[in-house]
Amino acid sequence: MASFVDRVVLHAVGGNGGNGCASIRREKFKPLAGPDGGDGGDGGSVRLVVDSNTTTLLEYHHSPHRRATSGTQGMGDDRDGAKGGDLILKVPDGTVVKDLDGNVLADLVGEGAEYVAAAGGKGGLGNRALSSPKRKAPGFALLGEEGETADLELEVKTIADVALVGFPSAGKSSLIAAISAARPKIADYPFTTLVPNLGVVQAGDSRFTVADVPGLIPGASEGKGLGLEFLRHIERTAMIVHVLDCATLEPGRDPLSDLDVIEAELSAYSGDLGIAGGRVPLEERPRLVVLNKIDVPDARELAEFVRPDLEARGLRVFEISTASHEGLRELKFALAEIVEKARAAAPAPEPAPIVLRPRAVNESKFTVRRLGGETDYWFEVRGEKPERWVWQTDFNNDEAVGFLADRLAKLGVEDGLFKAGAVAGDEVRIGDPRNAVVFDWEPTLQTGPELLGGRGTDLRLDQNERPTRGEKRREHHERMDAKAAARQELWTERESGHWTDPDDA
Repeated sequence: MASFVDRVVLHAVGGNGGNGCASIRREKFKPLAGPDGGDGGDGGSVRLVVDSNTTTLLEYHHSPHRRATSGTQGMGDDRDGAKGGDLILKVPDGTVVKDLDGNVLADLVGEGAEYVAAAGGKGGLGNRALSSPKRKAPGFALLGEEGETADLELEVKTIADVALVGFPSAGKSSLIAAISAARPKIADYPFTTLVPNLGVVQAGDSRFTVADVPGLIPGASEGKGLGLEFLRHIERTAMIVHVLDCATLEPGRDPLSDLDVIEAELSAYSGDLGIAGGRVPLEERPRLVVLNKIDVPDARELAEFVRPDLEARGLRVFEISTASHEGLRELKFALAEIVEKARAAAPAPEPAPIVLRPRAVNESKFTVRRLGGETDYWFEVRGEKPERWVWQTDFNNDEAVGFLADRLAKLGVEDGLFKAGAVAGDEVRIGDPRNAVVFDWEPTLQTGPELLGGRGTDLRLDQNERPTRGEKRREHHERMDAKAAARQELWTERESGHWTDPDDA
């Protein structure tokens, strides 16, 4: 089973927002004291965070589906729902986040670097937040929004100062084991190294990291061998070290031809240009040549023979033996010198700028289109607000549906449908065609609201309004005047004989 995975596809889902609550406060002597339904809690987000102790994406290879927790529903007595917890996914330093089309979304470099892979949904408002002077007792609440869903490709591009490149069995793993504490697998057959190895090298006061990049053969930049899988691990390195095997017995191979083949593959490989460290072509970075295995007599003789040709190309050459450790000290200090120069020349890291993308003044908040044929047609409404409002609506509640109709009418959706040629009874679809809300359109009544009554009102609440002293005094006087007038009318009728019994006449 593989223990190193540097590319995975992650399916991230943010938590859903909790639904709002529709509730009316109950108090002694005041049975309907107003709405007190709380808001739903926001859903948690899925966040990618760089952790220095994480070196592989193996965990997400086995479990690619990750979901944050959802918020809870609001409750009565002004109690809001709990927010969902964020799901923190730890990734190695140097992780590049892309969409499935290959577009770079984030380049996570440095401890604590973070990217929100899938944001959580907002919680729905309770009827307490929906109440207003005109809507004193809403009998509905808004539903919580669904969390975002994202399919992302995570790719690790190892962050190292020095990259060791060369043919299989050239001695790269032996070299990194000889100059650092790394202990990679070493054997006498090609492609022993199947995953990149990292080692930390100490040379005086300088400390730097060295990466062993496996699998480079002719055609590696085109996908042959393991080269295409691991060439990306040298994109961030400050320098390249060619490890040439001077003791190879394969026909047609020698240090000069090996160098030409590897250089051609590096030139042919094109890394991502949208990430840090990927803009400098590989062939323009500092490089050294290491002639390895000089402990073998024939190899030492070959190294002395090809060294002048390599130096004539402007390359620094070191003859070493990983078996006897000959020449390793000089090589380590030479690498440290070049790494320190590269670090000094590198610009200081700056925080990523905050990019603000304000909405254009003339940008439409929604669009209305007529789709389909002459007889079988429908009207499609797309826009952030209409789509969000639709998903917040409980269609089992008539008052909530009416509230949605009011919001859409106020936004201008009905006017847009009229302009597009819609008439009552036409099919309207709001949202993504794959998951749209479909209904037959009925325009909102523009006259006669007194026949329907105001939405979100309850006449029983008016009984709880206490009259002022002036209103009580006025009401008392009016009642007394009415009684006096009634008594006077009775005396007048009595004196006029209206109460005489006709049978006694």
